[in-house]
This record gives sequence, C-alpha cells and structure tokens, in this order.
Amino acid sequence: MKSYKELLDYFNSELSVLGSEGSVCTFPSEPDNLYKPIIYALNQGGKRLRPILLLLSCEINGGNIKDAICPALGIEIFHNFTLLHDDIMDNATVRRNKPTVCNKWNNNIAILAGDTMFALAITLVTNTKSEFVKPILDIFSQTSVKVCEGQQFDMDFENEKFVSIDKYIDMIYLKTAIVISSALKIGALIAGASVKTQNAIAEYGKNIGLAFQIMDDYLDTYGNTETFGKTIGNDISCCKKTFLYLKALEVADTDTRSILTTIYNDCSLPPATKTKKVVDIFNSLNANNITLEYVDYYYNKADKCLNDSGLSPEAVDHLKELGNSMFRRNC
Repeated sequence: MKSYKELLDYFNSELSVLGSEGSVCTFPSEPDNLYKPIIYALNQGGKRLRPILLLLSCEINGGNIKDAICPALGIEIFHNFTLLHDDIMDNATVRRNKPTVCNKWNNNIAILAGDTMFALAITLVTNTKSEFVKPILDIFSQTSVKVCEGQQFDMDFENEKFVSIDKYIDMIYLKTAIVISSALKIGALIAGASVKTQNAIAEYGKNIGLAFQIMDDYLDTYGNTETFGKTIGNDISCCKKTFLYLKALEVADTDTRSILTTIYNDCSLPPATKTKKVVDIFNSLNANNITLEYVDYYYNKADKCLNDSGLSPEAVDHLKELGNSMFRRNC
C-alpha cells in the first residue's frame, strides 16, 4: 500500500497541471481575474487531507486510484471553495501564510472564483466509472448542503449568548467533518466496497474530522502562526464561539463566566490585549487541556470505528497509521 508521501506526490502531480491544456480540466485563458485566483488558491499548499484520504480509501479497498483521482481533485477544489467563502465571512487576511484571495483581490472576485470552483468540483467528482456517478453525486450534493448548513449555524452562534457543546459538535460535523467522511466513503464506493465498509469508513472520517476541527480551534489560540498558517487569535478577535470558549463557559463559575463573556464580546479591545486576557482565563479554567482531552477522545473513537469495518487488519492498520499521521497537528 502506498505511503502518504506517495499518494501526495501523485495527487500533487495531477493538481499541478490542472487547468492546463491536456489536463483533466482545462481552464480558459480569460478572464484573468476569475481563473488566476482559483489557481492561486489551489497552489497555496496544505496537506491535501481530504483527497489523500479518498485515494487511500479506494486503494485499501482494492480499487485503482486512477479511477479516483478526478473525484479526489473535485473534493480538494470543493474544500478550497469553502475556504474562499469562509475567509470573506471571517474577514480573514491570511491563509497558509499567504494573503487570502479576498485580501489579495477583493470580496467580489473571491465570491465569483469560489462559485466557479464549486462548478468545477461537480464536474470532477463525477468524472469516474459511469456506474458510480449517480451515488457519488448524491453524496457530494448532500455534503454540499450540509456544509452550508454548518456554516449558517456557525454564523448564527455568533448572535446567541450560549451554545451547548452538543450543538457545537453538530455544527463542526456539518461544516468540517462531513467532507472528510464523504471523501472516505466516495473512495470506498469507487473501489466497490460493501455498504457496511463504506459506512464504517465514513464514520471513521466523521470522528477524525471532529478531532481535527477541535484541534483547529485549539491551535487558533495556542498555535504558532508559522506552523499553523493562520493568524493566531483570529477566532477571539472575531468573537467566534469555539470549543475552547464554550468549554470554558461550561466549567466556569458565575463570576468568571460573566468576566469572560464581557471580555470576549468587547470589540473595542485591541486584539493582542483581548487575546491575552481571554487566554489567561482559559488557562485558569484548564480549558486548554480539557480541549486536548476531547481531541484524543474523538481520535480514539475514530480508530474503534474500523474494528468491525470488514477491512483487512493490514488495511485497518495502514489507515489508522496514515490517518493519525495526517491529522495529528503540532502546536
């Protein structure tokens, strides 16, 4: 079975020529302000987690990854489309240590480029064996709707005084984990895996995706800009209700909860000052370590999903090893 690096090299070789003459998807030469931002966004790097998991899922289920490369490209383009629109909504200026598309160009160009990427993603995810087009399109369509639902919940939470941890978990499943889950399911489907295996591997993806997003929340506050690739403290500056913040509210006493809520929602504070005050409270409540415990909980739950998946022990071990190496993130 191929290593993460081998799968990544194969995927990147296909992605690097995407849009050029003779590739699986050719871009027109004009208009520049539509296609250049798309190429820019796709060339910003990243671990390519979702497409690699799709390819890996296909391979460990006995499929040919050449049958899965176009759907993998489609999933990656779809993921980057959501990032373009997220950055607009979050007023983000940096993504993977580079200016966001909305910062480098403007919001209107970023919206249109994102819309085009969504259309390209549909074209690519259905570019595989004809018998799989309908079920893949069904998965992709449902996933797209759920991601939008998750994003809306995320925005709605900004106007709610209190959000439960359960509601937050539901939101990040819709916004983030479902794409990871669907990528794994599509890969297994292309390989001809049983429904039982498809569902088990999708459940694995759901839980590893939840762990990944909670860790993302943690790193936004406790990470390093150079390794994390985004501005540290942006969630706090934007008053976003993250897992850290909600867990801190849950464990705090009445007085501390009142202080934290006041500071967190004070937009007049300089970002650095606000972040420091909030982090000091997080630390006093041990919210940082509690958050990491939840990350481990979902990683362990993900691994357990594979025990009755119907995959061979070798395939299970390979997916666990490769999945954990891809999703475990350093501060």
